[in-house]
Amino acid sequence: MPASLLIVDDEKNTREGLRAALEDDFEVYVAASAEEAFQLLESEKFDLVLTDLRMAGQSGMSVVDKAVAQPHHPAVLMMTAYGSVPVAVDAMRRGATDFLTKPIQIDQLEVKLKQALKNRRLETENKVLHQRLDQKFSEGGEIVGDSPALKAVQDQVRLVAASRATVLLLGETGSGKELFAQAVHQHSDRAREPFVAIHCEALHANLLESELFGHEKGAFTGATERRVGRFETADKGTLFLDEIGELSLSTQVKLLRFLETRTFERLGSSKPLKVDVRLVAATHRDLAQLVKEGAFREDLYYRLNVVQLRLPPLRERSSDIPLLLKHFTARFAAEYALPPVKFSAPTLTVLSNYRWPGNIRELRNFAENAVVMRRGQTLQPADLDPKFTAIEPARSPVGSENAPSLSVEDNEHRLLRDALRQTRGNRSDAAKLLGISRRTLHRKLHLWPDIDL
Repeated sequence: MPASLLIVDDEKNTREGLRAALEDDFEVYVAASAEEAFQLLESEKFDLVLTDLRMAGQSGMSVVDKAVAQPHHPAVLMMTAYGSVPVAVDAMRRGATDFLTKPIQIDQLEVKLKQALKNRRLETENKVLHQRLDQKFSEGGEIVGDSPALKAVQDQVRLVAASRATVLLLGETGSGKELFAQAVHQHSDRAREPFVAIHCEALHANLLESELFGHEKGAFTGATERRVGRFETADKGTLFLDEIGELSLSTQVKLLRFLETRTFERLGSSKPLKVDVRLVAATHRDLAQLVKEGAFREDLYYRLNVVQLRLPPLRERSSDIPLLLKHFTARFAAEYALPPVKFSAPTLTVLSNYRWPGNIRELRNFAENAVVMRRGQTLQPADLDPKFTAIEPARSPVGSENAPSLSVEDNEHRLLRDALRQTRGNRSDAAKLLGISRRTLHRKLHLWPDIDL
């Protein structure tokens, strides 16, 4: 698709002559005044703007100001028959890319336009790269681990990334759904384009529609100017919709329409806009059940569920826990300029056996706390919160809702027994594993001599 170019000049012959000379290489729009240019800049997205300086009404400088204020601002070139260094400097200071004097030499203009377009694309790529690196640092953003469960999903990501199919990520809260969505994006041919994420649960339904699709000035109370939505921001890239099960039915209808037609409208407008966006959605909820309950559209569910990836919870990839702990503690130690934290073997055993209901997010928070609130360079079981060594009550069989739960004494009995089994009967190691003294362990074993293995 050719780059889009807006030519602004109040002289018809110049305007139409430039259109004829450039329309083979560019998708050309023309405006006879700054005011017409403003309207086009509001309704269309341009890669390049070529504007005259002196025009009836507002000058070309106002076109420069308007163009560079756009969310995806185009490269702007100024034309004038009144060329001077002060004018050129002022135009560049306001954001113009280059400056030409009339009469325009078409060969020179084409070279300048193509160079401006190349520079704009490089600038966009650099911005996307910096955003991606910043996001990686702020989220600890790389997939760490070598467990079979993790590798299986990574293989699936590489396979699906090469296609343009919509992807549905299923996983518990904190299991790294956005990280895997980024992986789909980074392994695709869209990797140099924007990755845009939005958390559907965090916004009210009306606000979410505005965030997704944008709105026109006056579309609702408080809409004082036009706003570009996430779909437009993600054009040619990937849009990640987290917790898509929280979408209202009205928003679901608009999303379904986009998936069917690849078009949408800003709130307050009836003009369809077309974008090239790859959609990745995620949820921790059972969408099939929501469909049965009438809370989620069946047709949208099937549109989203083209490729489904299930992310394993951390308890299903416990062999990755030591690697994740090393990764996060090293990161936080560097961030806070503190020495690295080490974990004793018994501590790693305790942490690897913990179920991590909050998944990666919980482990990441634990690692940060371990760095900041350390009691020594090597973390011991006694330094851990009691929740890490507590044993969950056995779950009652399905259909046995009235089965009695285990007592505190039963839980303590199981805890001691399991610790001794893990340490092969070594009482000193078992005491360390439980975070208690060896004397306390002996005293408790006297109460239950049957578990002294």
